[in-house]
Amino acid sequence: MVAASGIAPPRAAAALPSTRARGGHRVGFLRSQPQLPAASAKLRCCASAADESVPAAPKPRLPRVVGLGSKLIGCGSATPSLTISNDDLSKVVETSDEWIATRTGIRSRRVLSGDETLGGLSVQAAQRALEMAQVRPEDVEMVIFCTSTPDDLFGAAGQVLAEVGCTNAFGFDITAACSGFIVGLITATQYIKGSGYQNVLVIGADALSQYVDWTDRGTCILFGDAAGAVLVQACSADEDGLLGFCIQSDGNGQKHLHCSGSNAKSIMSKSNGVPSFPPKKGTFSCIEMNGKEVFRFAVRCVPQSIEKALEEAGLPASSIDWLLLHQANQRIIDAAATRLSIPSEKVLSNLANYGNTSAASIPLALDEAVRGGKVKTGDVIAASGFGAGLTWGSAIVKWG
Repeated sequence: MVAASGIAPPRAAAALPSTRARGGHRVGFLRSQPQLPAASAKLRCCASAADESVPAAPKPRLPRVVGLGSKLIGCGSATPSLTISNDDLSKVVETSDEWIATRTGIRSRRVLSGDETLGGLSVQAAQRALEMAQVRPEDVEMVIFCTSTPDDLFGAAGQVLAEVGCTNAFGFDITAACSGFIVGLITATQYIKGSGYQNVLVIGADALSQYVDWTDRGTCILFGDAAGAVLVQACSADEDGLLGFCIQSDGNGQKHLHCSGSNAKSIMSKSNGVPSFPPKKGTFSCIEMNGKEVFRFAVRCVPQSIEKALEEAGLPASSIDWLLLHQANQRIIDAAATRLSIPSEKVLSNLANYGNTSAASIPLALDEAVRGGKVKTGDVIAASGFGAGLTWGSAIVKWG
């Protein structure tokens, strides 16, 4: 297993921004010197020559201050209009409401239909997050779009930020499946702390219904579509809302949960020793999952990840006001809460109404909890995502 990081290099000489130790834990800002990589580690970098024909980047409105804190000040979400209940699914595959609810905790899910698009949901979620944060779209400097199912294979962040009106922002996509939002959130804080960005919009959105085999009751009962967003804003270091985090991945587990390119092995298949041409059109297969193995992975790794993030934050589990896990399966959520000794009344869950919405599940549940009056300013949230890759990660954050 290896630890990952989204740390951005500083734009100007300044105090050393936080960096990461090899074990996946963050070395605190100004708490110690960075560790050099082992001699056997392979470092890769790439550089491109400047293109004189490209206009110079505009000067920032505010000076970049390295070493800032970051806080979550706004959230929003959006879901499709079409609701598919368990009873509806029982007309398509051999299943029942009782069978699904008992094994997953899911009662219904939302699915894109008609003219709805994932990009459209993402725009709505982003606008609602900005409205709550009272931040103008033109004051957003970066948009991080966390998704495995963009409307455009080349990435959808640019289109989303354009439709929201973030005219001064750079955007890019992050693909880390159901861990995507956590990775995006941590990446946003590193751009703020390491490069002086002021406002970063993080969107988690997925439409896995497009990649589900609706004749496979083992997977079609699980997934739904949605979008959620948060606005992360720079603040003073003593107001920092990201208290600790841990992100990890293990590619050896990819075989247990994947949606592979269906022609990956035949694009350049040979005939009589001559490569075929033109290559076949690239497509993706349906989601394939070994449910038992994914369950074992989640109930083992998620609590460990949260414990590591709490250790970095210097907090005991008793300090958690809310446990917010990726909404995949209620049994996984309950098992993690039991392991961490967190009572059920402190667990946020909307799985029953939406199913597994992948990268959207955490910001969707957060938005409902904030707007519903559960989560209040200053509350400490232990959030954790896990899924295909295999990837998993946790963040201890303070709301507001």
